[in-house]
Parts: sequence; C-alpha cells; structure tokens
Amino acid sequence: MLRVFSMDGVFAINKKSGVTSRQVVDQINRILSNSTSGNKSLDQLKNARNESNGKQRLRKWKTSKLKMGHGGTLDPLASGVLVIGVGSGTKKLGEYTNGSVKRYECIGLLGGSTTTGDSEGELLLKTEVDHVTMELLEKTRDRMIGTLDQTPPIFSALKMDGKRLYDYAREGLPLPREIKSREVKIIDLNYKQDTLTNIHEYKFIKSQVDETGRSLSEQLAKNPTLNDHKIPFAKEWTEKHPDDKELPLEMRPVKDSSAYESDDYRAPLLHFESTVSSGTYIRSLLSDIGRCVGSSAYMVDLVRLKQAQWDMSKNVFEMEDFTNYREEIWAPVLQKVLTSDNGEVNVREEMKKAIKEHPEAVKSDKEIEELETEREEEDKRRKERQNDHSNKRQKK
Repeated sequence: MLRVFSMDGVFAINKKSGVTSRQVVDQINRILSNSTSGNKSLDQLKNARNESNGKQRLRKWKTSKLKMGHGGTLDPLASGVLVIGVGSGTKKLGEYTNGSVKRYECIGLLGGSTTTGDSEGELLLKTEVDHVTMELLEKTRDRMIGTLDQTPPIFSALKMDGKRLYDYAREGLPLPREIKSREVKIIDLNYKQDTLTNIHEYKFIKSQVDETGRSLSEQLAKNPTLNDHKIPFAKEWTEKHPDDKELPLEMRPVKDSSAYESDDYRAPLLHFESTVSSGTYIRSLLSDIGRCVGSSAYMVDLVRLKQAQWDMSKNVFEMEDFTNYREEIWAPVLQKVLTSDNGEVNVREEMKKAIKEHPEAVKSDKEIEELETEREEEDKRRKERQNDHSNKRQKK
C-alpha cells in the first residue's frame, strides 16, 4: 500500500542535454501531479486557496499541477544537476540561484569563437592553435583562480530595460548600454589529461547564413561578443603581480582556414573541471581562457556535477527513475529526500532497494514508449501555443 506524503521540499534531477530546464520541470510536474501523493497535495492546496479566496469572494481556484520551479537554469546544451523545488520548497530556490557553489565539467574546442559561446551558435572567427601549450594554459589558470569581474555573454537570460539579452541579439538590436560585469569567484580549475588532444568526436563548427544571406555574426555587428571585453584576471593575482604583462597574448586569426573546413578536422580540446560561485558563466570562462592564450574557444559539452549539497554521484534522481517505474518505487525515495535536512540520501542506492522490493512496479517497454509519446505530443502543443503567443505579440 502506498504511503501518502506531502509534496513539499527540494530535490535534484539530472537534466539531459538537448532539453530546456523548463521542459524538465514540466515533465516531472506532470508525473508528480498525477501521483497519489501529488493528488493529495493538490487537494490540500486547492482547499487552502479556496478558503482564502472565499473570504474575499473570489472565484474558486482550480489547478491540475503542483507548484514547482527550478533553482538555476541550465542551457539546453548542458546536462547535470537541476535543483527542483515543489510546494513550499519553491521558497528555498533563491538560496540556490543566488548563493550556492557549483562544480562543472566543461569541454571546449580551441581555434574558434561563436555568437553564443557554444556549439549552438554561429562561428564568428577562426584563430591559430598550434602555439597553444599546457604551460600557457596553466599560466592562464593561475591568473583566473580567485575573485574576478566577469562579463556575461549577450546570449543569456539576463534582462536589460525589461528585455532579455538574447532577444536583443536575435532581433539584431543594439543594447541600450554595455553589459555590466559581475563579481564571481573561481575556486579551482583543473585541466583534464586529454586537454589539447585532437583525438575526439567533436566536429569543428562551420559558418552558416540565413535565408537572407546574412549570418548571425553580421547581425550582431551592433552588439558586443565574447571577444570584445577585457580579459579579467583574479584580483588576488593582480594584487601580487601588478606589473604582469606576460598574458594575455594577442588573438591570432588564421590566414588560411581551409583545414578548418574539412569534416575530418579536429580542433584541440580544452577540457577542465571547475568549482565556481553562483552567477559564473562557464561559457565566458572558457572563452576567456582561449583568448588569453592568443586563440579562442567555444563550448561543446557542459555538465553540472554539483550544486550546493546536490551531487551527481550520490543524491540526484534520473528522469528514468520517474518514467520507467511506478510510484511504488520512486515515491518512498522521493519522500526521504524531501524530508531530509540536507539531501543526505543516496538516491541511487535507495532506488536499487525499492526496485528489488517492488519488481511488479517496473514498467514494461510498451508503457514507457506510450509515456514518451504522450510527453512529445504535450511538448509539441506547448511549442504551438508559444508560437501563437509570439505571433500575436509581433502583430501588436
């Protein structure tokens, strides 16, 4: 028999690459809202709201979804820890967006910069890479560990005069003023062994144009890119080395880029793990490292390994925990996480135990496929609604 519990608290899930943070929240919300405990929590929420509304003679409050949000957006390209608050847990999400320490694993390619700072943008320029050595990269790292003023990328959700920066970029509009830098902290930065290798699967991005024959890089001519701001060094470094002029090196655009156009070309990797403060843009950090060594770099993969107490190796759910199993399995584990003080529950071990105790609650391949089809149809309807809303706004 299922034990009903209150859907209130915070947990974390592994967001997969290729989906937005909002899509993950929407999918998990549908599952939890339709569960036994979810229905109970919804009834309690409706009764509380309707009782409050009744005193003010307002119409009855109706909803089919739990109150839910996330504590720190991950780009569609990125994967890893996504903190989710449900019920009263949404009130705690500010702690994760404003003050939590995060750890990332980042993979970038040297020799190119893009409009977005990652492989989802368009190529801005190509730069030389043969002169880049581990010694240069290590010297750059030494200069960037500590407190520095980082300039966010224009392709970010930050707002300026009520409009998101990426909307200015996509519409080809000039920014009202310069993007203000923000103080962040790079706690550590460690390069992986395969840094500078050319043996990998990542193809170098190629320039593209739209139906008018204009590239996005041309449309961005009125706005700053990640190549335009001064490369920041940590305050701790500059205080100790006020006369340091060894770095950054001047960027070296390539004279002959034909080799970069080949499908067989593989640019050197820039692969590292870094622990940073909230508000740090890893795309900007990667780009600054590439520029500092006289080249450029853009991101091809990013994983958030840890955020505050939520650790990918221990207490983070997989989406499959909810889609591939009935609530007899995941509900007791989720309850333990929501009621724990610091999320100190080994989700992976608890899921194994629950699956062993309730083998009948493992869904069949057919059930999983039907759920996936339903989710895809819902996402399609959501996109159609967004497009309709966007078209109406443009007509106005």
